[in-house]
Amino acid sequence: MNTVPTLHIKATNLSKRVKVPEGSLTILHDINLTINRAETIAIVGASGSGKSTLLSLLAGLDTPSDGEVFMDGQPLHKMSEDERAGIRANDVGFVFQSFLLLPSLTALENVTLPAELAGDRKARQRGLALLEQVGLSARADFYPSQLSGGEQQRVAIARAFITDPAILFADEPSANLDAVTGKIVEDLLFELNDRQGTTLVLVTHSPELAARCQRQYQMRSGSFIESPAVTEEPANVG
Repeated sequence: MNTVPTLHIKATNLSKRVKVPEGSLTILHDINLTINRAETIAIVGASGSGKSTLLSLLAGLDTPSDGEVFMDGQPLHKMSEDERAGIRANDVGFVFQSFLLLPSLTALENVTLPAELAGDRKARQRGLALLEQVGLSARADFYPSQLSGGEQQRVAIARAFITDPAILFADEPSANLDAVTGKIVEDLLFELNDRQGTTLVLVTHSPELAARCQRQYQMRSGSFIESPAVTEEPANVG
């Protein structure tokens, strides 16, 4: 009997360097990380600590200078951009700090776009259902410029979940919002994530938001500075 592997992501000796006028700058140094399926992980640190760069490497948006990254046993570090893009399209959802909605598309069109690109004939029906779940069914035909920041982020969350991603990467999802709106967005993110059983990798500078995850990794100057804190038993779906 075949079972779904428990281990979802594994990073080994991960480093990232970029060229600068003075020579080479190390952004990440010797990162080791394992993430189980359906687990919620927070990567915490100040601006410039390397946490967003780490997220990009784990998601296959970028490639490491050294080390290995595996997603479901597939070596992202050895793949071409087209191969990594295929994995992202099928298995990965994203929520970014800056929303990244297409201004020429309505809220519904922004939500359904990933599903339509994947050939989902029920994209509109599923998009409307997700907008209802995030409390925006009445805004389906509104354009991003007609929505508040909190509403735009709720559209972005609905878009992230429309393809039923196995893993969701969220980079400072509430940083551009006021405290009240940010809390609403955070609650919604965790609610949908729990409902769909998605693996969540969350980048944040907020200790309060990080504490909602099962494990926390603290970053400073491109490295983990302590063992991950465990707030509850990680999910173990075999």
